[in-house]
Amino acid sequence: MIAIVGAGRMGEGIALAFLAAGHPVLLADVKDRTEEERQLRRDEVRKRLADRLRAMFGHADALESLTLGDRSAKELAYATVVFEAVPEVMDVKREVFGWLGSQVPESAVLASTTSTFLVTQIAELADRPERVVNAHWLNPAELMPLVEVSRSDDTDPAAVERLVELLREIGKVPVVCGPAAGYIVPRLQALLMNEAARMVEEGVAGAAEIDLAVRAGLGPRFSVLGPLEFIDWGGGDILYYASRYLTGELGERFQAPAIVEENMTGQRRGLQDGAGFYRFDAAGVPDYRAARIREFEEIFRLREPHLRDGTPVPERPQE
Repeated sequence: MIAIVGAGRMGEGIALAFLAAGHPVLLADVKDRTEEERQLRRDEVRKRLADRLRAMFGHADALESLTLGDRSAKELAYATVVFEAVPEVMDVKREVFGWLGSQVPESAVLASTTSTFLVTQIAELADRPERVVNAHWLNPAELMPLVEVSRSDDTDPAAVERLVELLREIGKVPVVCGPAAGYIVPRLQALLMNEAARMVEEGVAGAAEIDLAVRAGLGPRFSVLGPLEFIDWGGGDILYYASRYLTGELGERFQAPAIVEENMTGQRRGLQDGAGFYRFDAAGVPDYRAARIREFEEIFRLREPHLRDGTPVPERPQE
């Protein structure tokens, strides 16, 4: 059984992801409530999940595999993986991990969904830190494929492998990273969002123009080529010189890291050199390029009609 401790928005989204894949799920609300409040909360959660399942599949049959409980739920004793999804308050997480260890099997993987605390900090809250990982889901959890799995030096590799296999089984795309602030996506998106806000502040363009530029440009591009693969695709020398120019015009935040300069001086500029962040077989480059272009064509076939008129969706907010 998959146990989710914390029945907020993230907890419900994770529950949906596993229910949709046919797993039995315990969704445990750990807030202090009266019995009447608990029952009202369960009814609300069950209705929301049923509505969401019907929207996804046309029926809510998977709801039969859901158990709604609290911290005393006996089903915790059968959990193989436990996702902690309580609020981002260390004292709350400390209290939850304090009793959780005695409620679940010793073999259970404990995965915190925190986007704030490092896995090294979370592991200190558990009686067996070797089974603790962070599993950062992106909202909406039932739809977004990516789950960032963060491990520490003390994490048992078997626990990471079990979690990664489970996530792949339900159709998610897990990526493993070390205990660094911001994981991968939050760290990248914080830079992008702050720079977008800064451009509005500076009068470079309006919010709608900037958002459309990302949706019609950066978004599709980076959904086919990740940022590092795109460096190799376009050439590391382009980033090298662009970074120098932007640093001079806009400040040190645009200065390239040492690895970009090392690749530049070491003739590892990407496709043109056969190596960069990736290695490329010269004989396979034409097929590689053609495959990526086909991906671009498919994306724009789906999205282009909604982008060209400048008003992609009528209900978008006004500036």
